[in-house]
Amino acid sequence: MKKLSYLLTIAACMLGGVAVAQKKSKGFVSLFDGKTLNDWKVGDNAASFTVDSGMIIAHGDVAHLFYDGKVGDHNFTNFHFKAEVKTTPGSNSGIYFHTAFQQGGWPSKGYEVQVNNSHTDWRRTGSLYAVQDVKEVFVKDNEWYTEEIIVQGKKVTTKINGKTVVEYTEPDNVKRSDDMKGRVLSSGTFALQGHDPNSKVYYRNIQVKILP
Repeated sequence: MKKLSYLLTIAACMLGGVAVAQKKSKGFVSLFDGKTLNDWKVGDNAASFTVDSGMIIAHGDVAHLFYDGKVGDHNFTNFHFKAEVKTTPGSNSGIYFHTAFQQGGWPSKGYEVQVNNSHTDWRRTGSLYAVQDVKEVFVKDNEWYTEEIIVQGKKVTTKINGKTVVEYTEPDNVKRSDDMKGRVLSSGTFALQGHDPNSKVYYRNIQVKILP
């Protein structure tokens, strides 16, 4: 029996090693070290972003925190982005992609994916903001959930806790209004949004997998 137990233990360890290897082979790379805002860049109202206990906290005046690190040379075209997010009641935030650093104001380049479960803005979490919006609330405030953005060619997919909530294909030669002319697929970095002093949103485990 001792020998059998020993063999079963060895087998379990080997299987565990395979699981770890498979997990690592998924290709996701962390964009946040969990301790500092190294590799991130913010312009106006930088105090709206702090780090605590492995989380980036967005809380304060309008500000945007742009990824500025070495992964993908902070210039992504096709990718699978995911982060764990927690909102507090009445809060609003967002995740921009294909964007570029901007000193202040709302980013003019790229798309925004909404983070909002109970703010007065009716566009809810997972919306491709003002392009393909979601009215349904899929997750609750004060609970961690996973938000994903996948871009492949002209297609954008957003997921909440694994559930697809948006599938959007950008038309060729798409035309936007003057105030949204930068909201087109191209390439660029990611940015987290600090929306207003009454909004407090937490981010952790921010990762990306670069797609061909």
